[in-house]
Amino acid sequence: MKNILRLFFTIFLMSCSSADLINNWKNPDIDVYEANKVLIVAMTNNEAAREKFENRLQKEYKSRGIEAITSYKYFDNEKKTEEDLLDIEKSLVADGFDTILFSKVVGSDSEYRLANTYKDIEGTYRDFKEEYFMYQDIYYNPEYYESYPIYHAETSMYCICDTEDRRLIWKGFVDVVDPNSVEETVDDYVDLILFAMEEQELLTKKKD
Repeated sequence: MKNILRLFFTIFLMSCSSADLINNWKNPDIDVYEANKVLIVAMTNNEAAREKFENRLQKEYKSRGIEAITSYKYFDNEKKTEEDLLDIEKSLVADGFDTILFSKVVGSDSEYRLANTYKDIEGTYRDFKEEYFMYQDIYYNPEYYESYPIYHAETSMYCICDTEDRRLIWKGFVDVVDPNSVEETVDDYVDLILFAMEEQELLTKKKD
């Protein structure tokens, strides 16, 4: 019963969320992965969003007993060469990191929807001429449809363990649909990827 309630609660959360997990991939060579020290990297030119995103994930990892550090100590907004990145990776390994969680927006699109939403069945039109009259602006009014943005984002988990091959562990592909605010979008996105990583046994679930 507890699992059923959790499933319904999760479905409810996803239906109310601006973030949608389109697909995710897990390294087939890995069943369970336990990170010990994680660097959280959000690549965005929106500093407020970067700070909120990294801090929220840091808090979630720490609540599970996992050490997590935001990226500001290692990454500023200056462009890095491959040599710079190799030096940073060496520093991370020397500092005891074994995992990087890297998130970024990779593109965006616009979609269209009716400016006026559909009526429910109780309020729908019962007469052809009434319905035609109300919706004929489809022909004439360019503002009858309104556009809204969809941002395509990815979150990748990398192992940088000193004793193993440095490899991709997991990648999630997320669409953020018509975001209302930084706070809401960050919460929706983080909740979504946490759930996905828990289900893939890449992150310990919080104890109820």
